[in-house]
Amino acid sequence: MYVLERRQHLPIPLLKAWEFFSDPRNLARITPTGMGFVIRDPLPDGPIHEGQRITYTVRPILGIPLKWVTLITVSEPPHRFVDTQETGPYSYWHHTHTFTAEGDGTAMHDRVEYKLPLGPLGKVAHWLFVKRQLTAIFDHREQVMKELFPPKQ
Repeated sequence: MYVLERRQHLPIPLLKAWEFFSDPRNLARITPTGMGFVIRDPLPDGPIHEGQRITYTVRPILGIPLKWVTLITVSEPPHRFVDTQETGPYSYWHHTHTFTAEGDGTAMHDRVEYKLPLGPLGKVAHWLFVKRQLTAIFDHREQVMKELFPPKQ
């Protein structure tokens, strides 16, 4: 099992942060274009909710499209939601998004627990590129959030 954790302070109110992140369509805005992220029909409408499935395609390796289906297993507006992988490139994916009012804005915390398939080959893939790729995705998200919601001067 691998774990990736990230924290970021957003200079926006808690409800605005929840509104942005609970809209599945915004995921494409914060994912690097090189990942080829596309939400598939039906496009989710409205905020996420428990039991919601989101189907999309990603192209993480050599532009090869992979179908990924996530299930929202927990939704506790405006503080937390959890998505888990039903179908996709990982043998296990559990992503907890937490939002807390903090000072003049919102503290956002992501915790991703994941496993790769293929036993020893999965470990090698993690070492060679998966860990680096996930880190780059979250680095990109952090930068996009700074551009969308710049710090107050």
